[in-house]
Amino acid sequence: MNFLQLFSDLEPLKRIDRVQTRFYYEGMVDVVFFTDAEFELYKALIYRESGITFTATNRSILESRLKEQLRTLGIDSVRAHYAKISSNKEALKSFLDSITTNLTRFFRNQAHFDALENHVIPELIKIKQGSNTIKIWSAGCSTGEEPYTIAMLLSEILPPLWKYEILASDISLKCLMTAKEGFYTDSRVVGIPDKYLKKYFDKVEGGYKVHADLMSKIRFDYHNLANDSGQRNLDLVFCRNVIIYFDETAQEAVINRFWDSMANKSFLFIGHSESLFGMKTKFEFVKTQWATFYRKYT
Repeated sequence: MNFLQLFSDLEPLKRIDRVQTRFYYEGMVDVVFFTDAEFELYKALIYRESGITFTATNRSILESRLKEQLRTLGIDSVRAHYAKISSNKEALKSFLDSITTNLTRFFRNQAHFDALENHVIPELIKIKQGSNTIKIWSAGCSTGEEPYTIAMLLSEILPPLWKYEILASDISLKCLMTAKEGFYTDSRVVGIPDKYLKKYFDKVEGGYKVHADLMSKIRFDYHNLANDSGQRNLDLVFCRNVIIYFDETAQEAVINRFWDSMANKSFLFIGHSESLFGMKTKFEFVKTQWATFYRKYT
């Protein structure tokens, strides 16, 4: 019996619901996890709900995250999974959590924090005479390293009687839980200056725990950047390495919502590989000896 005859005999056993099977010359089998049509369904849903864009280039990332979701939930059909996340908000949140990339570290892109210390904070102190509280939003905060870094820096450099409030948000509930706990393994605190590590962390078994007083300065909350945050009069917004996952339309919408949430004289930091060039936005580009960023001056 040759290979094609064997295939013919097994025809009734083929799964026609979600798996397409292609047989090659050598007799090897290539299983397509989900069809192009199913990919388009997920792609549209993800974009509509989060602004995150998947293309043929990064389709494999979506496939791997989706396979993990199906294993975790015990679902054996892509269509059944799609039906579940389409009709259940909590399931959708869990799925969006699973597809986000959460790469971060303390003092990531040190140049931004040098610019914050040497240019932005001195400017805000001049601007906010009569109001001694600086309001900050860390949008897409992941597991908390960015807002804790900002909090440590401001605790060190703000003049006496000055205060700060930090809202830290993310679309990943799992990441927010880690951030709220404030525990980081030894490998995760690499990059924190020794004086900050000793002052703002306690050494515990397996790693370090953020001091409660520093944690009290930060409010962690779930937020999807596809929606208005409701925040207003913010002095400083950090949204780094987030909009890179959006297409141009979604990027512009997010940036303009930041504009609406910010005070008349305020500052915006985005990732070093991100740019507002070509967008219809009112933000001004600022270049300093430390780093580049944007400002709202109206």
